[in-house]
Amino acid sequence: MITDVPGVLVGQYQRLGDGWATGTTVVLTPEGAVAGVDQRGGAPGTRETDVLEPSRLVQEIHGVCLTGGSAYGLAAADGVMRWLAERNHGVSVGELPHEVVPVVPSAVLFDLKLSDWGNRPDASFGYAACEAASDGPVEQGCVGAGTGARCGSLKGGIGTASMVVDGLTVGAIAAVNAMGEAVNPDGLPWALDHEIDGEFGVSPPGAPSVELRPKRSALNTTIGVVAVDAVLSKAECQRIAAVAHDGLARAIRPAHAMYDGDTIFALATGRQELTGVRGMALDRVCEAGAQVFARAIVHGILAATTVAGVPAYRDAWPEALGESDGLACRCAQRRDERVPGGGRRAQPSGRTEAGRCDRRHVADP
Repeated sequence: MITDVPGVLVGQYQRLGDGWATGTTVVLTPEGAVAGVDQRGGAPGTRETDVLEPSRLVQEIHGVCLTGGSAYGLAAADGVMRWLAERNHGVSVGELPHEVVPVVPSAVLFDLKLSDWGNRPDASFGYAACEAASDGPVEQGCVGAGTGARCGSLKGGIGTASMVVDGLTVGAIAAVNAMGEAVNPDGLPWALDHEIDGEFGVSPPGAPSVELRPKRSALNTTIGVVAVDAVLSKAECQRIAAVAHDGLARAIRPAHAMYDGDTIFALATGRQELTGVRGMALDRVCEAGAQVFARAIVHGILAATTVAGVPAYRDAWPEALGESDGLACRCAQRRDERVPGGGRRAQPSGRTEAGRCDRRHVADP
């Protein structure tokens, strides 16, 4: 999970039911983080992204806001700003501790069709998400910004994953809401080959048990964050964000369409230095970022539940996930075993309510 990265907190707030299907997810770095962003696709909805350009003045931020509501949902960032300002987190603009201006880069996804018109996140969503933030396990599926998300013919959602490379922890969180599909014609996730330790728990399915209809809305967007506990520059964070889109393209096909506004942020919490040749070390972190983002997308699809008639993967192919405990990964029975490719298994640290393993995985360079 992205909260495996030291210095990263995640909070979520959503409304589901009574004409609502939307929410907000915040990724907070109270001690500050260097950040970058990379945006693909033709229909982005963003706020405070220009400030992340390497040539711009601001060097650190304290939070990122991912939210539903299309452009209306950008109002959720106002609540994040208020929460951070109350704690004196932000760019100092005066002599007193409270004289700060929080910078909250934000991105939205289009989920308006799953709610009654006019029901969308506002500042209260962002503030409530901050109030719920912690460094513990992150709930996945139809929560936060993933509440009203849809990925092709299936329900989308929030997913998260992490791994260790060169002693650095790299984590990602994704709100999966794409025009393209996250599963192939055989009903298996496109990014199934990124699985570690059987974490997805998916078996080859038969025909879907419910009718799958193409996504009717032409407006979409997958958004997310990749975080690492390394000391990096803004330019290096921008590079991580750019390469993370490789993971998106591996997990969703097609990706980056004109009706997608795919946006990925990168955060560096500055706990450890890169080791060895810097460019090569950065490449390994970038590839890890792509891998965890792809895995986060798969988790978001598998954890989602049917909402407003949009079928979830678990309802379309229930046999692919086995019985009620089929989502639990098999690695709980194995500790520190070698795995193909030279990696090693990390010890499990616990399970989410859905039964999926919530620990990070370790991979050797």
